[in-house]
Amino acid sequence: MRLSIKSTGTGVLCGCDNVLQIEKETAQDKVIALAGNPNVGKSTVFNSLTGMNQHTGNWPGKTVANAQGIYRYKDTNFILVDIPGTYSLMANSEEEEIARDFICFGEPDAVVVVADATCLERNLNLVLQTMEISGRVVLCVNLLDEAKKKKIHINLGLLSQKLGIPVVGTSARSGKGLHGLMDTVEALTQDDIETAPLKITYGKEIEEAVTMLQPAIEQILGKRLNSRWVALKLLDGDESLLTSLKNYLGKDIPEDETVSARLREAKEYLEQGGISNESYRDRIVTQIIETCEAIGREAIVYEEKEYAERDWKIDKILTSKVTGIPIMLLMLLGIFWITITGANVPSELIANGLFWAGDRLMEFFHWISAPSWVTGLLVEGIYRTLAWVVSVMLPPMAIFFPLFTLLEDLGYLPRIAFNLDNFFRKANAHGKQALTMCMGFGCNACGVIGCRIIDSPRERLIAILTNNFVPCNGRFPTLIAVITMFFTAAVAGPFKSLASALTLTAVIVFGVSMTMLISKFLSRTLLKGLPSSFNLELPPYRRPQIGRVIVRSILDRTLFVLRRAVVVAAPAGLVIWFLANIQAGGMSLLAQCAGFLDPFARLLGLDGYILMAFILGFPANEIVVPIIIMSYTATGALTDYESLTQLRALFISHGWTWLTAVCTMLFSLLHWPCGTTCLTIKEETQSVKWTLLSFAIPTITGILVCFLVASTARILRLA
Repeated sequence: MRLSIKSTGTGVLCGCDNVLQIEKETAQDKVIALAGNPNVGKSTVFNSLTGMNQHTGNWPGKTVANAQGIYRYKDTNFILVDIPGTYSLMANSEEEEIARDFICFGEPDAVVVVADATCLERNLNLVLQTMEISGRVVLCVNLLDEAKKKKIHINLGLLSQKLGIPVVGTSARSGKGLHGLMDTVEALTQDDIETAPLKITYGKEIEEAVTMLQPAIEQILGKRLNSRWVALKLLDGDESLLTSLKNYLGKDIPEDETVSARLREAKEYLEQGGISNESYRDRIVTQIIETCEAIGREAIVYEEKEYAERDWKIDKILTSKVTGIPIMLLMLLGIFWITITGANVPSELIANGLFWAGDRLMEFFHWISAPSWVTGLLVEGIYRTLAWVVSVMLPPMAIFFPLFTLLEDLGYLPRIAFNLDNFFRKANAHGKQALTMCMGFGCNACGVIGCRIIDSPRERLIAILTNNFVPCNGRFPTLIAVITMFFTAAVAGPFKSLASALTLTAVIVFGVSMTMLISKFLSRTLLKGLPSSFNLELPPYRRPQIGRVIVRSILDRTLFVLRRAVVVAAPAGLVIWFLANIQAGGMSLLAQCAGFLDPFARLLGLDGYILMAFILGFPANEIVVPIIIMSYTATGALTDYESLTQLRALFISHGWTWLTAVCTMLFSLLHWPCGTTCLTIKEETQSVKWTLLSFAIPTITGILVCFLVASTARILRLA
């Protein structure tokens, strides 16, 4: 079986530039479009059916990701295409345009629209719009288990009768109903099921206008497209659709003399009936919504009229102007406290084990009489750097990522975006930037990719350029180590980890504040403009699947980031060992570089070795502290420090004060993005200019903030 993506506009299936074209290996293969609103379980359906037989890429000419997978059923290969989640097909965003174009011009053998059973009436909007394009539609009513808990009963048979298409109920997370869904899809694609999709009547004036225009369109389209739907869109004057139609047909329909004449007559008729170009779409949307409500009243029974009362009561607290932000900060504090407290013991155990193994490795090299430079390079350089990175990074990530994913599964992250929307709007940025910012806590590269959810190019760029101001998981070890050594060392007992969590939360809040401040600055200078409006759905609260969350977050996130850090740390350890051990003029190369940087670094409250560590840590932020340790040790090797107390003594012996610690934390928070993030920005923006700016903006910000803090402390003689 072969999946082929063609980015040209003259493929076998379609000539539309924006459409992903699927090349079938045999005529029996079936292409199925999987559509649906966000947060309805569409990806769960897709993943459950396709398993590992998936391919991910970008839509031709677009940054929006697509996923395709193969599911073999009854000796037929079904190629499932997971099109972007969208609320409508009226092309107000890139996602809506892609979804519409694939359904209309990608010529799928069937379209499965996944809907949320707990808010089905709202989801029917997309179903009705899809039915106007294609007659081969299956409605998959997902999350029936959630609906049952809320005592919502859906008459699937009556719903199918009203819509005129097959309707199947599923609970995709547990796999229930998926076999029946594929049975229906297989029967529909084999023409064993006849459909009679509901035709919405839009009122006398619009229906008469469509009747005037439709025959002329049919002569051009033939059987290739739904002429009624095209007539409705021509009356709407949808420019993006006209462009897609022109690419698909190879001709511009409105330029046809007959169509042009009929279109002019139809629009004049609408004007006479009091329907202007501005009010036309309002009439269409209103009628679709009223139809959804009418179907919902008949097919959906709410045993408890206030079925959403629990969610509403919770949201009244979590999204309140008074309590929303404090609760969000307490939630963040709780996550950091659990992460710091839970990571201490396993981190120490892993470090002891790895450094013990390093000592045995050292003994082995001595036993075989290996040259000292080989021992130093492999053990003191590469191995000990890896040992530090693994022992310091693995425990916090193994705790932080599952906790963060649990909040995501629970449905709390959209509430964070809701709470921060007003702040981002005041910064002339997009409210969805809050979500991309949250993604950056795990990895800034992931946060940059997440900026695809922002439709406005201007606001997407702002989100990309400022994502680095929230610390990724690679910077957490540096922040936690410095906080524990210099700001909570005097706190005893269980309050020590709480004090560390409070300090780290304050640092994070400062980073978020800088995100908004720089976003405001960019929107007033390089990227002028007003914030755009958007619809943010607050999904129902759901009980997270703890087992799946833990496995997914450890495999997909923790091990992924750790593997990246290890791959970078190994060669970095080699380079650093060479710099620390190669002598020139009686000094190591590392010391000479640090000496050159020292005067400038002192202005920032740092020293040359610290600044050199940040420069050498460009491939991965995780190795900054190991570089500082290696730089400070006379042997140019990473020493086994059994506790942060010993590490603190090492740093103090090299001139560290509270001001050095503060400036190191600030620079760690605000300095340039790592190499992986820079490459990701280049791929997302397709621009060297914006990539260089994404490097320069946080770097300049970090230098200015550290200089101001250090200068102020010295003027006031606080340090």
